[in-house]
Amino acid sequence: MQKLFDLSGRKALVTGGSVGIGRGYATALASAGADVAVVDIDQKTGEKTAAILKDQFGIDSFFVPCDVTRPEKIDAMIQSVLDRFGRLDIGVNNAGIGILGADEDYPAADWQKVIAVNLTGMYLCAQAEAKVFIKQGSGGKIINTASMSARICNCNASYNASKGGVVEMTRMLAAEWGQYNINVNCISPSYILSPMHASTPMEVRARIRELTPLGYVERPQDLFGPLVFLASDAANYITGVDLLVDGGHTLNAWLTPLSRKMAPRISPEEESIPLKADLDLLGVSYDENGINADLRPEIANAYKAAFGLK
Repeated sequence: MQKLFDLSGRKALVTGGSVGIGRGYATALASAGADVAVVDIDQKTGEKTAAILKDQFGIDSFFVPCDVTRPEKIDAMIQSVLDRFGRLDIGVNNAGIGILGADEDYPAADWQKVIAVNLTGMYLCAQAEAKVFIKQGSGGKIINTASMSARICNCNASYNASKGGVVEMTRMLAAEWGQYNINVNCISPSYILSPMHASTPMEVRARIRELTPLGYVERPQDLFGPLVFLASDAANYITGVDLLVDGGHTLNAWLTPLSRKMAPRISPEEESIPLKADLDLLGVSYDENGINADLRPEIANAYKAAFGLK
């Protein structure tokens, strides 16, 4: 059974692969034996991540620059991967952004930017990957990053609409491309301790723990297994699925506070270890909890306002 999850010799790419969820995805694929192209707009950090993967897992990994909102850049990225690896077996589309703001005053330009990266960019990457798989005649695996925000209202219309769109887009592409033995699935994480949340106050992390049945804030490592599963032969008969990986957060009962009988598997101190590793790659300082309030001040300020914090 172990061979079902073995990706040795497979060739993969991960967009938004430098830090956070993307670096977690790239690490998971490399740990299972795949060669991985780290695709991002951040060349400095992307090259560091690729070098770490090569050194740690002995696989081939390299950085490819790409702006996923530009079709010509996606085409060039795909060609770079094919020139290096000779083929493509796994496409992980993860590049994404969020721009906060109240919807009654939300600028049209911000809406368009979020949709361009999170939905249109993901579609264009999936399309380019599918063309390769079809030409190769070997099938392939496409995994998109959606979010639990496709199911709950927790951010704003641009972000939630983009992630809801990813889920339905994934289903439609799975229906269309199954004839080519292409599996298309998506993963929906919860709040992830990535650099995007490096400014999140400790009080907010505590609230997330309280409202999550498994009792801790999600880390990129919690996506390793789901990602490898969907990329492997173990998931050959699974397509069009939105795999929710949220620790049960979207199950919480609003009228009855959650309680615990045992300590969570991951302690608050352990939660921040991968976040600190990402911040080290970025060259960003942080406190003992892995917090830098100045990295994403708009997120910190939004949480402070919502929680009545100073």
